[in-house]
Amino acid sequence: MIKRICVFCGSSPGRHPKYLEGAKQLARVLVSQGIHLVYGGANVGVMGILADTVLEGGGEVTGIIPQALVQKEVGHQGLTDLRIVASMHERKAMMADLADGFIALPGGLGTLEELFEVLTWAQLGFHEKPCGLLNICGYYDKLIAFVEHAIDELFVKEEHRSILLLEENPEKLLDRFKTYQAPRLKKWIEKDET
Repeated sequence: MIKRICVFCGSSPGRHPKYLEGAKQLARVLVSQGIHLVYGGANVGVMGILADTVLEGGGEVTGIIPQALVQKEVGHQGLTDLRIVASMHERKAMMADLADGFIALPGGLGTLEELFEVLTWAQLGFHEKPCGLLNICGYYDKLIAFVEHAIDELFVKEEHRSILLLEENPEKLLDRFKTYQAPRLKKWIEKDET
């Protein structure tokens, strides 16, 4: 059962106003389904709009932010739960522990790094939680094309394609999360012990 979703997203609003509208749309769906938001704890950009919209709708939000970013005055002080940690590593580990699934909204390098870390953990079998992209205005089209290229070039296995879900609509993405079954993959090749 999906009770908490970790959302990775930008601390910038991005170029296109639809990125912020997409964050608001996801927030409203989370609230309507009683899903608790876990995110990076900032009050700026896509992150701030997402958290504010969940809170305005009566939902619950846990933010996790490193002390160094709180000191730069980007920590959101109005959350249900704001956890201040020592490092980015601690932030990501806590976000992963609290969440039942992961969604990436449009964002920059940090968003991509967080997404690929949880995807790698899924590929290695460290978790069986759904991972998805909310592809607002085709933001992730070229990333998906790159992943397809990596599959074609045999750096990513074909069967790992199913660990990353892609939708343009947040309700459809969450519906897929509810029925997600982690693939049963054999990652390591057993050596012949003769």
